[in-house]
Amino acid sequence: MSTYAIGDLQGCYDSLQALLKKLRYNPQKDFLWFCGDLINRGPDSLGCLDFVRKAVTRGEAITILGNHDLHFLAVAENAAAELESDTLAVLLESPQREDCVTFLRQQPLCHYDANSDFLMVHAGLIPEWNKDDALMYAKEVEKVLQDDSKYVGLLKTMYGNEPDKWSETLAGYERLRFITNVFTRIRFCTESGELNLKDKGSLGSQQANTKPWFQIPNRKSAREKIIFGHWAALYENWDEVKSDYLYPIDSGCVWGNALTALNLETKEYISVGKVT
Repeated sequence: MSTYAIGDLQGCYDSLQALLKKLRYNPQKDFLWFCGDLINRGPDSLGCLDFVRKAVTRGEAITILGNHDLHFLAVAENAAAELESDTLAVLLESPQREDCVTFLRQQPLCHYDANSDFLMVHAGLIPEWNKDDALMYAKEVEKVLQDDSKYVGLLKTMYGNEPDKWSETLAGYERLRFITNVFTRIRFCTESGELNLKDKGSLGSQQANTKPWFQIPNRKSAREKIIFGHWAALYENWDEVKSDYLYPIDSGCVWGNALTALNLETKEYISVGKVT
């Protein structure tokens, strides 16, 4: 039996199937973790989301939410407009649309497994948070997403880069927006934890006063094993990022690179090139 954490699918269904074939995936023995961004930008968002939804429902997988998954919810609920770069039309027009909305609303922002001691997030963590903090603050957003009377309000107000600094005194939608931005959008921040959500490139391309979230000195999660996706441009720097505590898995399949799985038991990375 193996557990595989799989990087951002972003609608690359054929690549997912090719990767599972290479893994010799057996749903009777193996278990899958998906790190969010199941959909959008790629050619088959419906195929990816349908596969993951059914696997999770059967108890064969877990998934967390990424920024593109939340964006789909916002568009589906008329809380945000589609972007020119979106490829959500087939999913939005599908008879399965409401099933997909309901499914995504029930999914967490992060996942921790005590047996393997792995924490999986879509994007990263601010230096002030450890694993226990992350799980606690994620539940605040998850609770609102699952509340029929509140979740559309969250979707309408989740866009934006402010506030950029954590404080326990943050309240209401500002607090929820900050927590959501950390889990689904962070790449760079300052040593004091201020988010830099504008820079999206590779290591060294960011503003001089900011660093990758995982390079902040004395961050509270430094000795915790973290799997994360979201950052396709980091792929070229994986050799200098990977460690006993850091496991990047977004290898930019939707951009023509690869789709990658991490075997949690062996720490082996297995990839397939994009299938067109």
